[in-house]
Amino acid sequence: MSDDTKALESFIHELADASGAAIMPHFRTQLAVDDKRSRGQFDPVTEGDRAGERAIRDLIEARFPTHSITGEEFGVSNGTSPISWIIDPIDGTRAFMTGLPTWGTLIGAMDDGVPVVGVMDQPYTGERFVGGPSGATCITRAGSARMSCRPCASLDDAVLAATDPRMFAQSPEAGIFQRLADSIKLLRYGGDCYNYAMVALGQLDLVVEAFNQSYDILPLVPVIEAAGGIVTDWAGRPLRGGDAFARSGGKMIAAGDARVHEAAVAILRAAA
Repeated sequence: MSDDTKALESFIHELADASGAAIMPHFRTQLAVDDKRSRGQFDPVTEGDRAGERAIRDLIEARFPTHSITGEEFGVSNGTSPISWIIDPIDGTRAFMTGLPTWGTLIGAMDDGVPVVGVMDQPYTGERFVGGPSGATCITRAGSARMSCRPCASLDDAVLAATDPRMFAQSPEAGIFQRLADSIKLLRYGGDCYNYAMVALGQLDLVVEAFNQSYDILPLVPVIEAAGGIVTDWAGRPLRGGDAFARSGGKMIAAGDARVHEAAVAILRAAA
């Protein structure tokens, strides 16, 4: 199979189908939860996480043996192609282990570090959010529809989401994020990868987070960008793989409108 972006866009659906089939037998069961313990905080992983990533890796390795793969559970497999894959089999493992459906599988393809195709798949609800050269699409059991970010001219009108307030517990992030929170219409916590999908779907205006890993966000960049949105670090730099992502410090902002993105970055860059 060719590894042009259109072919990758088709293939990513196969990967999402396979991961969903591997993960779903573990959802809402009495599954064991291990603790990877990151930065001193509880960091859960389940057999659902591992099974999902194995299914994705097996397909990529069989179809594209020269592609590199980076996954949350099984690390890096280096290849020789400029195409690389990045995987978070269950983004929102805390939700998964507690039976809540606000988790998703993130799969992305990058070309020389630039995210070009991505998907957020939720097999329990039957929702799939895809972005790539064909645009941004929301696929449900009822059918599919194009996605488009909604306009938002100012922070006064913006709805902002973040997964966990503990991301902003340290200085200077705490004070800077509070300045942003005081400037918006509504702040919601929780949601994990669903927040980013909702920016692409036109339901949210901003997602702001800190201390994320590359697999938490890079697969979502094509989804939001194809819907007309913007994803950068807090300094306003585009998110890319490798060393470019490391420079972001895991601080990122997704916005549906360039105007509200600019206003948020004007505040956040002080802690970038």
